[in-house]
Amino acid sequence: MPATPVYIVCSPRPQSGKTLLARVLSEFLLLKNGQVLAFDVTLREPSLLDFLPQVTETATIEDTYGKIQLMDRVILNDGIPKVIDLGYYSFDEFFKMSEQIGFLKEAARRNVVPIVLYCAEGDRVSMRSYDALRRQIPKAQLIVVENDHVLREELPQLYSRSKHLKIAALPAFLKTYIERYSFSFTGYLRQERDPSTELYQWIRRNYYALREIETELLMQRS
Repeated sequence: MPATPVYIVCSPRPQSGKTLLARVLSEFLLLKNGQVLAFDVTLREPSLLDFLPQVTETATIEDTYGKIQLMDRVILNDGIPKVIDLGYYSFDEFFKMSEQIGFLKEAARRNVVPIVLYCAEGDRVSMRSYDALRRQIPKAQLIVVENDHVLREELPQLYSRSKHLKIAALPAFLKTYIERYSFSFTGYLRQERDPSTELYQWIRRNYYALREIETELLMQRS
């Protein structure tokens, strides 16, 4: 069986564009594979569960039982791609737990490929957290996300050590449009008759970039 990807969308800071990326990623995987399983660990923030309730489950890592429940689900090589939308308040605890239980080694043994999508910013907290992550996560599996909705300046040189995923900013009226709970990125692609619209092209570029990341990593693993 081919390797099963597990995407961990994360940031140590709030309002980092993390849930937007988790939405785009989940819809892309659902379109590509016909199925996806997402875990929402962000219930104190805008919630992935609100946007994609049909493929999203709530999860917690605040106690041992919650941690075991989550890890038991994401460590399965069942062909169903997983997405973890990790709340900023759970960031440190998640990666501490991951290191303690040997998550990366066990994932490799089971042919599961964790892919960390780190929503980067230029502040000290974000830089310190990224520096710690790059010592824990293999270089090919740590992707720096440049989200122009959030960033106000170029990222520091420190982030050049990783592959980047760039999310372009949308005009304010389009950003408001996609923030409706009823909005679907794939649904828009299917219904919009004019492929030259800014939103259509934005979705297509992001889907293509995500496909490239997954293809490259899974080919390396195989």
